[in-house]
Amino acid sequence: MSSNLLRVALRASKVPQRAVSTSPVCAKNIVIDQKLRDEIHPKIGNREIVGWGHNGNASYWDRSEFPAPAIRFKEDTPDVLQLREKEKGDWKSLSLDEKKQLYRASFCQTYAEMNAPTGEWKAMVAAILFGLTATGWVMFFMKKVVYPPPPSTITREWQEASLQRMLDQGQGAIQGVSAKWDYDKLEWKN
Repeated sequence: MSSNLLRVALRASKVPQRAVSTSPVCAKNIVIDQKLRDEIHPKIGNREIVGWGHNGNASYWDRSEFPAPAIRFKEDTPDVLQLREKEKGDWKSLSLDEKKQLYRASFCQTYAEMNAPTGEWKAMVAAILFGLTATGWVMFFMKKVVYPPPPSTITREWQEASLQRMLDQGQGAIQGVSAKWDYDKLEWKN
């Protein structure tokens, strides 16, 4: 199928032009139109567009849940281009170091590096503890400086004196507090 027929077929199927231009299946068969090239390449430099990418953007992300970035990590240098030509042949002729160089030209991190613990939780715990500490200091400041002193009716001595006055006056002798006080033994009834 020629590239013009493929382009017409894809336009008829309502596939966005950007998807047609940068999808990995069509990238070899369709030349990216000049308008899209002028829009994307000043931002990405001399890096090759190899796929659709995350949300169709020509950007690079190291994400283990989305392992195919739209562009390569590094720009094409003469060394990398030479390795890419060698890559088209037999992979057994490539050394381990050359395979690693090819991988690092396309990707910044391996899966092990992407999924390695970062220690970010420590910053979160520190922020939460800092917030709780700041809240405690604000409460202490408000209690000591802003709020007036508590009224005398809240103190334990005042409450005991008020209870004694109620017992002396016999308040609530039928169902109240005086009904629960034994005046002969001077203790609370069971």
